This record gives sequence, structure tokens and C-alpha cells, in this order.
Amino acid sequence: MAMTDRTGGEARTVTAGDELTVSFGDGWENDGDEGGAATADKSGQGIVTAFGQSMKMLRVRAGLEREEFGRRIGYSASTVASFEQGRRIPSPRTIEQADEALGAAGLLTVWKEQVERAQYPVFFRGMAKLEKEAIELLSYDTLVVKGLLQTEEYMRAVLAMRRPPLDQETIEQRVAARLARQDIFDRQLAPLLSFVMDESVLRRRLGGKGVLGRQLEHLLLIGQKRNVEIQIMPLTCEESAGVDGPFTVVTRDDGKKFVYAEAQGTSTLQTDPQQAALAAARYGIIRSQALTPRESVEFIERLLGEL
Repeated sequence: MAMTDRTGGEARTVTAGDELTVSFGDGWENDGDEGGAATADKSGQGIVTAFGQSMKMLRVRAGLEREEFGRRIGYSASTVASFEQGRRIPSPRTIEQADEALGAAGLLTVWKEQVERAQYPVFFRGMAKLEKEAIELLSYDTLVVKGLLQTEEYMRAVLAMRRPPLDQETIEQRVAARLARQDIFDRQLAPLLSFVMDESVLRRRLGGKGVLGRQLEHLLLIGQKRNVEIQIMPLTCEESAGVDGPFTVVTRDDGKKFVYAEAQGTSTLQTDPQQAALAAARYGIIRSQALTPRESVEFIERLLGEL
């Protein structure tokens, strides 16, 4: 599996063997500083630019102004211009709508996979690919709600708090990318998904009471899915195996496990089987120390009542 190692601001591709720790530079879940252009990075820029030129050529050929085309796919003329100029990355659904609106007969949808990859920073593409291949994903979080579980307004609140501030194009790109990753919940062969988060995550009113309240409601809704378990580690818990911080364990469809962790703008994907097995075991202990899924539902409902 090819992945990217970022060192000193430069990226190089390495092959992830059975025993390798790959440092990816700036974090993605917590949105490091350099993962940040609206088109993710220079390697994806060429793909996005070429797609935008194709979209513009087909729009002009169809005799549509940007305003009319935008109405047909649900975007403003300025957003259409951003797509065409490669300054913003459309979602797979938007590409499908554009292909249909322009009668392109697949000339745009053929770009979907490449454009989707381009929306992620180089250092996160390995993890994004793993999420798509996962049969199991285990996540422990201590700072913010996991990206896969975030509502759009919670995402925007978190992204708006980045320092130095992110420009609006970057925020829009990251929101679109994060929402696209949430397709994991609706896959036909749904993976097993387990999330444990500290109580402090759910008490931190990022974006205000309203944003937090709707995020808590969203957690209750997602938690109803049969392949999803959400558990809370209460602040009153006197023992925790999660003192080393947040991490995610992904099991691929071939049975291999990977560990992804972020801290202060850096992210690491651990592929050593022994370390991955230890992380999975550690996660099992964390789950046993946290509230049960049923108790966690009641806990989140109580927090909602306190807002």
C-alpha cells in the first residue's frame, strides 16, 4: 500500500510494509496548518483543474450560462466558477448532477474517483482509502467529536476556530471532504463502527449551545444504526487506558490492522502488526471502562436536558 511521508514540508511516497510507522506531517481530523489549500495539495491541483476545464467546456457546449447551470445543480454562479477554475472540489454527487444537467454521458462522472482523492491532503489519502476498505473501525477521542460523527455546523465551528485562520475556500473544501467520508455509515456492506469519547468532548460548547445540542442529537441518531456503538468515558471514571490520547484502529478487508493517531498538527499511521494488535487490545480495555452503549444514550440525553 503506497502512502506518503511528509518531512520538513516535503512529501515522498513510501510503500507501507508490515512493520512501518509513517509520519504524515499535519493532522487532518484536527486540521493542521499545511493540509489546507482548497484543492488539498499540488499533486491534486492538476486533476481538479483539468476536471474544471472539462466542466466549463461541456457547459459552454450546452449553451448554459453559469447562473442557469448553477440553478440546475443547486449552486450559485460563483461556486460554479470556483469548480471550473479548480478553486473548489465538487462532491461525487455534484459531479453526477453536473453530468446529467449537461447531458455529458459520463464524460464528467469518469472523473469522480480521481477528484474525490484530490480533495484530501496527500498525507491523509492513505487513511481515507483505509476507511473505504474498513470492515471495522475503532475510535477513541478526547478533544472534539470524531469527524465521521460531526454535523456540518459543528464542523464549521471547529474549522472556524483554527489559528491561524483558514480561508473560506479551505473551510468549504474540508467540510465537503468530511461529509463525503460519512458515506461509511450507508455502505451496503457496512463496517462495524465503535466510538468512545471523553465526557469533556460532549460538554465543550464549540459553536454555542445550539450547535452542541444538535450535535448531541446527531450522536443519538447515528447510535441507533445497528453497526454503530457510541460510548462515553465519564469524567468520574477513576481508571482509563486512554491516557496517551486519541487514536483510531482500522481493520482492512484482508484482516490487516492499522493505527492512526494525531497530536498538535502531526499524524501517524502505524502499520506494525504488533503495535496495531496492542492498540486494538488497549481500545478493548477503554471500551470496558466506559459506559455501555445503553448507559451512554441515557448520559447524552441528560446532557441535552442540561443545555
